[in-house]
Amino acid sequence: MGVNDTGNEVVLSSGNSTVRILKYGATVLSWTVNGKEQLFLSEKAVLDGTKAVRGGIPLVFPVFGKATEGPCAQLPQHGFARNHVWELLGQVSESPLTVQFGLGPEYLSEEARAAWPYDFSLVYTVVLQDNALVTKLTVDNTDSKPFEFNVLFHTYFRIPDVDKVSVDGLQGAAVTDKVSKTNYSAESTEVRIAQEVDRVYGGVPDARNVTIKSGDTQLFHVVDRKNLPDVVVWNPWIEKANGLGDFYPKDGYKNMICVETGSVDKWTSLQPGQSWEASQTLKVML
Repeated sequence: MGVNDTGNEVVLSSGNSTVRILKYGATVLSWTVNGKEQLFLSEKAVLDGTKAVRGGIPLVFPVFGKATEGPCAQLPQHGFARNHVWELLGQVSESPLTVQFGLGPEYLSEEARAAWPYDFSLVYTVVLQDNALVTKLTVDNTDSKPFEFNVLFHTYFRIPDVDKVSVDGLQGAAVTDKVSKTNYSAESTEVRIAQEVDRVYGGVPDARNVTIKSGDTQLFHVVDRKNLPDVVVWNPWIEKANGLGDFYPKDGYKNMICVETGSVDKWTSLQPGQSWEASQTLKVML
């Protein structure tokens, strides 16, 4: 029970649940409930700090995807938050068990600092509850000029069989489909996976739950979203999985689905001295 800092990782244990967080990227690597893993982590995920982790919950900031213009154009895909070591700020609550991590410009590489020359402070809060995991990111602009950013919780859920899985709660959203390179409105109440899927569902109301199901069985609820109006659904399917060197086993796409909450469809602008916060709660249905 409690918090254990092993050096490279921080392990939280409370009740029937355990979470492992890698300091590199403040990436949640594992979330077990009643001994059952809830997240997908590639067997070839690189955990030595040389590249972003394939699986778990990587953090995307300050850009989603790869910007071709603007202040984030020199940054790598998905920004720098997921590929720098965060500072463990410590445990801030025992019930529910809560820890915080921090990242500021002093922790960035020279390349990242040159590519995004703003003063900022990020605080990442992880809360372990019974059958639930809360992730929260606070962004402070400590610079003398405004900046713009995207945020995304890139959650890889572990599922029994992608052929039977659907995602509910995205109807009516404005869809940007990166595979078909089209834009349309989501009409169906269920999103199913039968091929490579890479879509941004924009403008999903905060109050609406997003549910991952297997047949008629509910697996996960994504609830209590704050400032996260966009939901990315991603599954690499066969060809893309084969092309990703750190994705293994190659048929692992059958046992994962990314349902990622974020603010990515539009830039969020933060004035000097302002603070912005986003959070989500993941609930596993036992």
